[in-house]
Amino acid sequence: MKTMTTTSILGDAVGAPNTVRPMTGDEYIESLRDGREVYFRGERVDDVTTHPAFRNSVRSVARMYDAMHKPEAKGILSVPTDTGNGGFTHPFFKTAHSADDLLLARDAIATWQREVYGWLGRSPDYKASFLGTLGANAEFYGEYQDNAKRWYKEAQERVIYMNHAIVNPPIDRDKPADETADICVHVVEETDAGLIVSGAKVVATGSAITNANFIAHYGLPLRKKEFGLIFTVPMDSPGLKLFCRTSYEMNAAVMGTPFDYPLSSRFDENDAIMVFDRVLVPWENVFAYDTETTNGFVMKSGFMSRFMFHGCARLAVKLDFIAGCVMKAVEMTGSAGFRGVQMQIGEILNWRDMFWGLSDAMAKTPDPWVNGAVQPNLNYGLAYRTFMGVGYPRIKEIIQQTLGSGLIYLNSHASDWGNPEIRPYLDQYVRGSNGIVAIDRVKLLKLLWDAVGTEFGGRHELYERNYGGDHEAVRFQTLFAYQAQGLDNQLKGFAEQCMSEYDIDGWTRPDLINNDDLKIVRS
Repeated sequence: MKTMTTTSILGDAVGAPNTVRPMTGDEYIESLRDGREVYFRGERVDDVTTHPAFRNSVRSVARMYDAMHKPEAKGILSVPTDTGNGGFTHPFFKTAHSADDLLLARDAIATWQREVYGWLGRSPDYKASFLGTLGANAEFYGEYQDNAKRWYKEAQERVIYMNHAIVNPPIDRDKPADETADICVHVVEETDAGLIVSGAKVVATGSAITNANFIAHYGLPLRKKEFGLIFTVPMDSPGLKLFCRTSYEMNAAVMGTPFDYPLSSRFDENDAIMVFDRVLVPWENVFAYDTETTNGFVMKSGFMSRFMFHGCARLAVKLDFIAGCVMKAVEMTGSAGFRGVQMQIGEILNWRDMFWGLSDAMAKTPDPWVNGAVQPNLNYGLAYRTFMGVGYPRIKEIIQQTLGSGLIYLNSHASDWGNPEIRPYLDQYVRGSNGIVAIDRVKLLKLLWDAVGTEFGGRHELYERNYGGDHEAVRFQTLFAYQAQGLDNQLKGFAEQCMSEYDIDGWTRPDLINNDDLKIVRS
């Protein structure tokens, strides 16, 4: 049968398994030097921590890990574990049992995101959306529930950086996975040591700089067992390969400086095609090997409510940052007093407040769950899931409308300021309004252009549009959720209550007076 082991996914990178603390930034960086197979521009990357396509994004994540170890993090970013090891962890990695637990987790998510201004959607706590469910809901994984409990413990104690790839490649989407076996992840062999799997998954966002990846299924129902897989895989597993898209970080380094591309040069979560070429998945890393469990993962594991909770808090921080930049920018361009501009700035703030409000509502009105646990409110999460795809493009449109040519009335490179022949012209003709000097105006507007106008900015719009699923699914799944909870009948019943208070003969309520004495048409 199956041979189970309990080796740590981080190996010796940060000490013995079950140490009492999460990684530091330096330890996180060291944990990535494991010989993983990452390909970029036709070559295998020797070390993602030093390669210009990844190195500053790696250090941005390291900054988040270091923040957990600061004295001021206690009670906010670091709280005692519930595993009995005497250590501390990020609050979102723990099972929530109350609204207060969820508020603490939300504030920790926001605090970590402020380290990166809301631009790292797949930060290490993102996958706690899944990992934090494994303790309370281990029974969902049937014969593999001991694996779920072990992963809950290890992930919480180490704050492992994991991402996921749960979608099949966008090829033959009208067919189930078993009809595209040459593409989709499936078992090719069962062994005593584990499952041998081949196939591809997308989009492995940030996986080049994570410790491990989580594989599940989201899409058309699976019909054959060999495709019904939920598992995790260390990034250095033999046969696991990543083929990365272009690097906005490297493009920024080649074409500009941090002054020119302050976001894309350090917050690029490189997306990749993840390929399994006969990869061994040890039995201890398997969560499910059947179609029923795998098909039910998204709706029944607890992951859905929590990933929306994380995404909403993260987006709220991102909009704090964007709103601040835009308010400063209209002051610099001299349009802050225009009524139309004020209206549009107000709309950005409305969107910002809505997402903060939804994150509050998700935490303060939790849904009861399994074994005394609670989940963020599903219905408010579904509202976030729909409106993030509407709000973010609208905010981008507002920025383009209010700032117009100001976003491109900019010099080419930071080095221009060091040229004494052109510096006086820049100081005179590129200055801002209200006494703002040229270099400060350019610095801010290049920041905003990086946010909404560069390839990095375009990718973020695509990310926010599709973060929760395609634009149809996020809406009809809201209806399905209401039907599953019986809330559709409550709403229809409310309408029927009103209709029951009158008929063709008049009011059926005894407290209302019929108008027989005022009829114009009489029988």
